[in-house]
Amino acid sequence: MKIGLIGLGFMGSTHLKALQKITGAELVAVSSDDPRALGGDLSHIQGNLGGPGERLDFSNLRQYSDAYEAARDPEAEAVDLCLPTHLHAGVALEALRSGKHVLVEKPMALTRAEADGMIEEADKAGRILMVAQVLRFYPAYVALREALRSGKLGAVRSALLRRRCAAPAWSVWMGDAARSGGGVFDLLIHDIDMCLHLFGAPEAVSASGHEDLPRGIDFVLAELHYPGIGTVAVTGGWHHPKSYPFSMEYTVTGDDATAEYSSAGRPPALFKADGTSEALVEPEADGYQAEIEYFIECCRTGVKPALCPPEESAASVQLARLILEARERKGEKIACKL
Repeated sequence: MKIGLIGLGFMGSTHLKALQKITGAELVAVSSDDPRALGGDLSHIQGNLGGPGERLDFSNLRQYSDAYEAARDPEAEAVDLCLPTHLHAGVALEALRSGKHVLVEKPMALTRAEADGMIEEADKAGRILMVAQVLRFYPAYVALREALRSGKLGAVRSALLRRRCAAPAWSVWMGDAARSGGGVFDLLIHDIDMCLHLFGAPEAVSASGHEDLPRGIDFVLAELHYPGIGTVAVTGGWHHPKSYPFSMEYTVTGDDATAEYSSAGRPPALFKADGTSEALVEPEADGYQAEIEYFIECCRTGVKPALCPPEESAASVQLARLILEARERKGEKIACKL
């Protein structure tokens, strides 16, 4: 499949590394408003995972400084959008109207209305639209999903999903809530989406926390209220710029066992009610490569992405917005209608 990669920041360079490993994926065009990156030098690209980017040869690729022009590339069958969030909807619509399949980085959009518009256009165009919610393909979280589906935990009674990192000094646009949605929206969209994926839509949400973007602080403790589950909490965010380390983790407790994982050094494991424990089996895959391979297969077969449907990604956007609203209300419970 011939693909245009639009956006060469941290996520763009991450997707680029994955694309290079995928048989049948042919990169035909790249786009960036950064002339250095567009020339193939990604060595200055930084993020909260991994090291700097590479120096690559883009001389055989079409190069676009304008994302909308790239979305209309005459040869690309699909585009991979790794742009600032406020550009997702507009460029996705342009690509879909130009007959392209679209993979778009999370968050899908800044509002539910934008997300719904993208879905409507994909349906009208008869093209695949998928959001790169990588946790659905990330080995440690795939292991959790399979443990829950197998019934190893029994009835779920509580869940905690946590994610935090330094404020992103590497991307100026991230600190502008009008373009990124802020740290809670951009970062915790992963865990919000995972809750919807594993447990469905909650009945209500409440939250507390603090936002001070000039200081690089934006965090939340959100509780998603489900009937029959004691508590489902999503927490984390940005904790000052530059030096604070990235980490993600989960603890899910059921009647029969607790599943736990932390990127800070605790691999996925199951701790059983009988006092024994076992490692959770993780697939031997790179999450980013796996999600792009799945997207390409959906495009090839014309089958909508059941593992990561855009309707659920749109619901994640809406739930993230409700969490921010609940934080402003300082703990007041808000009905959750997704």
